[in-house]
Amino acid sequence: MTDLQDLTAHEADGLIEFLNASPCNFWAVDTIRRTLSDHGYTELDMADSWRGKLHPGSRHFVVKNNSAIFAFHIGDGSPTSAFRIISAHSDSPGFRIKPSPEMKCDGGVVKLNTEVYGGPILYTWFDRPLSIAGRVMMRGIDPLHPDTRLVRFDEPLLTIPHLAIHFNRSVNDGNPLSRQKDMLPVIGIVDDKVNAKGMVLRMVADKLQSDPQQILDFDLSLYDTTPAMRWGSDGEFISSGRLDDLSMAYAAMRALLLAPDTLTPEPVVKVMAIFDNEETGSGTKQGAASPILHTIMMRIVEAFGGSFEDFSRAVASSFMVSADNAHAVHPNYAEKYDPTNHPVVGGGPVIKINANCKYMTDADSAAVFRAVCEQAGVPCQYFVNHSDVAGGSTLGNILTSQIDLRGVDMGAALWAMHSVRETASAIDNAYIIRAFTQFYSC
Repeated sequence: MTDLQDLTAHEADGLIEFLNASPCNFWAVDTIRRTLSDHGYTELDMADSWRGKLHPGSRHFVVKNNSAIFAFHIGDGSPTSAFRIISAHSDSPGFRIKPSPEMKCDGGVVKLNTEVYGGPILYTWFDRPLSIAGRVMMRGIDPLHPDTRLVRFDEPLLTIPHLAIHFNRSVNDGNPLSRQKDMLPVIGIVDDKVNAKGMVLRMVADKLQSDPQQILDFDLSLYDTTPAMRWGSDGEFISSGRLDDLSMAYAAMRALLLAPDTLTPEPVVKVMAIFDNEETGSGTKQGAASPILHTIMMRIVEAFGGSFEDFSRAVASSFMVSADNAHAVHPNYAEKYDPTNHPVVGGGPVIKINANCKYMTDADSAAVFRAVCEQAGVPCQYFVNHSDVAGGSTLGNILTSQIDLRGVDMGAALWAMHSVRETASAIDNAYIIRAFTQFYSC
C-alpha cells in the first residue's frame, strides 16, 4: 500500500470510530474533549482568570454549553501572534424530543412527540432503527447550578413507521409529509397497568441509575443506530449520519493534534472552533453568531499582556478555514449542478464560492487555501451553485460579523446532505486532514 492508501485507511477508521461515538452534538463535543485531554490539552473555565495559566507552547480548550468546544495551541506567546483558525459545527439536522412526549395510541402503542431540528430530508428517517442520546439536567447544589449528565441508549428503541403503499397508492409520485403527524416515532407498547406518561424520564433515570424526580430537564435527540461504515467495490465511500459536519470537526481535531510543534514562519496560535446550532442559524451563545470566539481570542492576547491594538494587529494577520461540507455532483442529477464547477467525491477539498457573498470566500482567500493544498500535495476543487438554484450560507460569513477575518469556506464533497445517512469519500477525509495540518504549519 502507498502512504496515501495507509493514511486513507487509518483516518477512515478514525472518522468512523468518532462518528459512532458521537450520536449527537453533546456526545461529539465530549468525544473531542476526551481526545484533547488525552493529548495534553487542559480545560479552561470562562469564569476563571486565565492569567498565569497560558504559556508559550501550552495547549488548552474551552467547552461552551456542553455542545461547542474551542481548542488552542499557543505559539511563542507574542500578543500579536496571528490566529490560524479552523471552524466547524457539532450539530446535524434531525429530531428533538419534546417535554412530556408520550402519546398513547390504540393497543397501548406509545409514540413520542418530537420537533424537527434544522432541515433534514424527512422521508429518509422512516423505518430505521432509532435510539436516543443527549444531555440531562439533574438537581444540583442550587437552582443556578444543575448537574449535567450525558445519556445514550445504544440499542434501537424507536422507529418511524411508514404508511403502507396500499393506503396511499400515489406515494411514489410524491408524498407531502406533516412533521407533527407523519414523523412521530413509536417507542413501545404498554398495558393498562403501565402509565405511558413519564415513560421517557423513567427510562433515562434508569439508564443514569437515578431517581426520575432528580431530572429537571433534558435535550434529547433521535439518532440512527446503524453504525458508520465504509462501502464500495474498494471501500472508497463512507456512509453515516452526521457527516455534515462531524467529518470536518474530526479533520480539524486530527490536524490540530498532528501539526508539528516546530516554529511557523510567523508567530501563530492554532485554533479549532467547533460551534453548535449552525443548522438553525447560529444565533445562540454557543453559535457562530455569538461573541464566544472573539472573547477567547481577546483573552489569549490579554493573557500575554497585550492590548486591544495588539488584538487588532493579530486579527489583521489571521486566517480562518470555515469547514462545512459541500455538495458532490450526483450521478443521477447532474443537471442540478453548475456546468463547470461541480465537485466530485474523491476529488479533494472543495472551495465554496458565491457571487452574492453567501460564503466568505473571495479570490484572495481561495488563492490562500489552494496554495495550502498545493503545499500539502492535495488536489482541490470548486463548488459554485447552479445559477437557477438558491444556495445556503454557513459559518464563515456569520463569524465575520463578529471578527473581521480573512477566510475561506470549504468542505468535503457529499451526497445526500441532510439525509439520515450521507455519503463521503474516504480519500477526501485523508486529503482534508493533510491540508488542515499544512494550514496549521503555515
